[in-house]
Amino acid sequence: MTRATNTSDRRWLALVLLAGAQFLVVLDATVTNVALPYIQRDLNFSPENLQWVVSAYALTFGGFLMLGGRAADLLGRRRVFITGIGLFAVSSLAAGLAQSEGMLIAARAVQGLGAAIVSPAALSIVTTTFAEGSERNKALGVWGAVAGAGGAVGSLLGGVLTDALGWEWVFFINVPIAGGIMLVAPVLLAESRVETERRTYDLFGAVTITAGLALLIFTLVNTTQHGWGSARTLVGFAGAAALLVAFVVRETTTRDPIIRLGILRSATRAGANVTAILGVAALMGMFYFLSLYMQDVLGASAMRTGFQYMPLAVTIFLTAGATSSMVTKVGVRPVLTVGLILTAIGLGWFSQVSADGSYLSDVLFPSIVVAVGLGMFFVSGTLAATAGVAQHEAGLASGLINTSQQVGGAVGLAVLATLATDRMTDALAGGAAQPVAATEGFQLAFLVGAGFALVGAVLAFLIVRPPREAVVPAEGEAEPVPVVA
Repeated sequence: MTRATNTSDRRWLALVLLAGAQFLVVLDATVTNVALPYIQRDLNFSPENLQWVVSAYALTFGGFLMLGGRAADLLGRRRVFITGIGLFAVSSLAAGLAQSEGMLIAARAVQGLGAAIVSPAALSIVTTTFAEGSERNKALGVWGAVAGAGGAVGSLLGGVLTDALGWEWVFFINVPIAGGIMLVAPVLLAESRVETERRTYDLFGAVTITAGLALLIFTLVNTTQHGWGSARTLVGFAGAAALLVAFVVRETTTRDPIIRLGILRSATRAGANVTAILGVAALMGMFYFLSLYMQDVLGASAMRTGFQYMPLAVTIFLTAGATSSMVTKVGVRPVLTVGLILTAIGLGWFSQVSADGSYLSDVLFPSIVVAVGLGMFFVSGTLAATAGVAQHEAGLASGLINTSQQVGGAVGLAVLATLATDRMTDALAGGAAQPVAATEGFQLAFLVGAGFALVGAVLAFLIVRPPREAVVPAEGEAEPVPVVA
């Protein structure tokens, strides 16, 4: 590989740009939540299909992340990063112009593909620019703080834009921001790639995992109509299983897999990815159902709902920013474990929401507990997943942790939405009023989400044990790894 140097100032400015891009793609996972009631009304979404506004994005984001990471490593991380930002901008424009269910879901799917290209390219640039130890911890602390707050800020921004300009602007706002990133990226980012004679891309692997997960989610969602034991449901689950098995077979037999499964032989890396699936499953469900609870049950406007997320967003940002130094002092495992325990406690608290409750009594305080946990979880989980990875596999490791997060979010939301809908339907059949029935569904979703986070905490404690030198600098720490061109 050839090398090019960056000044210290330029590297940190580059980090700001990269973290901003990651903020944008994370924000779009939740920016639609507050706007969902308005989108449902204007585009005549059915209750069953509404979650696809969120899931279509998360699904293609997760399904194609590894392909994006592979392309970044081989074609050039800066080049792929800029291409992904361009695709993200175009699809955001299309989403804002959507006039039907199908058009919006399709645009969101393409938007997720753009995010799948941007995110691993950006994170691999970070991990190849900053040396392991305290410097990378600081860089990933900034990354985690910005990315972690993106989910909460998305809800805030979504509420403001929806009330002030219309739900379309939750998508239109991406266009000028992405355009600015595209203009500045060539100035701040040096090119880097892995030099190899073979440049192959496992498109079959990307398609089978994405199709398998899409069929799994579609089948889960439709159990509310067809039942768990119907032939349609069983065939759907069987088809999803077949596609996912085909993906595993492909990855273990092809010469150039999209995911080199051997990278998961590290118990710490495998554990970090499993906890990411569980943690983000809980997180996505929380934002989705909390937004519906505040608007449909408590009667808050979109803008008010957005501002009510502010304490959560600020707390995630502050906690994530402080977590890198915490990890350096005590290690990844205790920080990740405690973060997931706090998330579980906060979600368990949310499971007590009531139909005649209020923001102060039912939302504010559990939001802060969850936010502290999520801030710790995002940073320590990323550190555990990327610690000790060789530079030529930086894109693979960063793509894998992002894939785990997005897959967890998409599948987790489908599971929680299905359970909540079933509970609400049963309550309505029993004569409960709509707000009471909806609240019962939300309670169940929060409680199961708490279970996801608690299982993640147990696994983190038992499995995640990165080498200490991966997160704590040795005496006479090595110079930062320069960006290669």
